[in-house]
Amino acid sequence: MQRCFALLPAFLTLAKESGARCLDLLELGPSAGLNLLWDRYAYAYRHGSWGSSELTLRGVEYVPMPAEVLEAQVEVRNRRGIDLNPVDVTTEHGARLLRAFIWPGRVERGQRLKKAIEIFRREPPVLVRGDYMELLPGLLAERDESALMVVFQTASTGYLRPEQRAELRELLETAGREGPLGWVSTRAVEEREEKRDDSYELEIAHWPGGKRRFLLRCDFHGNWIRWRA
Repeated sequence: MQRCFALLPAFLTLAKESGARCLDLLELGPSAGLNLLWDRYAYAYRHGSWGSSELTLRGVEYVPMPAEVLEAQVEVRNRRGIDLNPVDVTTEHGARLLRAFIWPGRVERGQRLKKAIEIFRREPPVLVRGDYMELLPGLLAERDESALMVVFQTASTGYLRPEQRAELRELLETAGREGPLGWVSTRAVEEREEKRDDSYELEIAHWPGGKRRFLLRCDFHGNWIRWRA
């Protein structure tokens, strides 16, 4: 869930630029779905804070996010994720599985995970088992334009073949021509403007228009961000 430190600015920027006050979230490859709860966490940035929660996410800002981004107010209406093998952290087995991925000695990370699981269990999002390349067209066709649907992912497209990523882009473009849509994504290696292996470029787009732009750079776990000035 630490990647939400980088995702929050993207969601707030989309909400502000599109004028949307309500979002429907659809995550591609969510694993356990903790990132779907980004608005239930609190955040501390150099220029201010956002949200109220027993879990506060912090990180390093090499180039800080502009203060005005934090002024955006938005409500999340629906949360869904599609994963080939979602992890159910409402069970003890699922929670233990996530804890097993934490490197030894990372006490703070373990404490964050414990709090995030507690938050998750109060009102879990919907996690659908399946191939998102197959299920996404139907879900996009069913979207309700009274909220801005935002499709997002943080790692899963890196496992797609180039032709699948091209197909995903076309799916989004087609859906964007039919109604408002938002997109937040890390870029695959061959899509990056800067060829570095220590971090992601995070891009956003919204339709109508659908122009993608590089918003910030973040490390793989969301421990730091560098706003693109």
